[in-house]
Amino acid sequence: MKPKVYIDGKEGTTGLQIYERLGGRDDVELLLIDEDKRKDTEERRKFLNAADIVFLCLPDAAAREAVSLIENDHTRVIDASTAHRTEPDWDYGFAELSGAHRAAIAASGRVANPGCHASGFISSVYPLVAQDVIPADSALTCFSQTGYSGGGKKMIAEYQDADRDARYASGRIYGLNLKHKHLPEMEYVCGLVQPPVFVPVVGDFYKGMATTVMLPGIDAHLVHETLAAHYEGQKLVCVAPFGGDGPVIYANTMAGHDSLQLIVCGHAEQTIVTALFDNLGKGASGAAVQNMNIMLGLDEATGLTV
Repeated sequence: MKPKVYIDGKEGTTGLQIYERLGGRDDVELLLIDEDKRKDTEERRKFLNAADIVFLCLPDAAAREAVSLIENDHTRVIDASTAHRTEPDWDYGFAELSGAHRAAIAASGRVANPGCHASGFISSVYPLVAQDVIPADSALTCFSQTGYSGGGKKMIAEYQDADRDARYASGRIYGLNLKHKHLPEMEYVCGLVQPPVFVPVVGDFYKGMATTVMLPGIDAHLVHETLAAHYEGQKLVCVAPFGGDGPVIYANTMAGHDSLQLIVCGHAEQTIVTALFDNLGKGASGAAVQNMNIMLGLDEATGLTV
């Protein structure tokens, strides 16, 4: 019998991307709510309780409400919002971080899907803290460039407007209060004493992401060796040869893929690590489908573009 899957919030960017990845598969059954009832609480309750796997692609408050509507012990949830990413009762959905993370996802009934910027930061920093290459009390700095699809339908419309402000052609630095919503997740998952100084930047391209962490006083070759060993054999995370494939890095290199690549550059006294991935892939919908595959005991890359 095929697992029943329901996407609560299918109309948003993340929900649509999950639907695209699942729509052509014959190993799951998608439950589709009537369009005119998608905001009807009682109708949603029926679908949430009928599903084996539920994806929540909703604002935080709506995601918490959706969880409260589940009245059984068999519906398993993958939440793509920020609502539960630092909740100890939820398992963090980044299987490549450790064997324990992967095992927890496989057995979990509640998985918090990682945030896009957070995925780039955590993929670089978690192994380095775990292996004592950098201390947990490090004062870290990170900037992350993303395609404008990360801002959802409103931002997509702004960037694709023929009459848009000419400044949209340049990088847009935001989060200037230094309290971006992904910071608690970065700190919590990596076990840091303090959050990084984090600067996100929106670029004039649809999708793709380059998240760069700066590590002063750290040997770049040690960092590369540590990350390469940590991710050896992983299907959806890899480490490029030292220095990458060329003298520059393009933020949209991994657009259209559901995998993530780490590039380590620098020398004995200074290092940067750049995570390249698709903000809609390993940064959102691709990661959510990967987590579903693991929870269902399937090959984790099923239906994904590596």
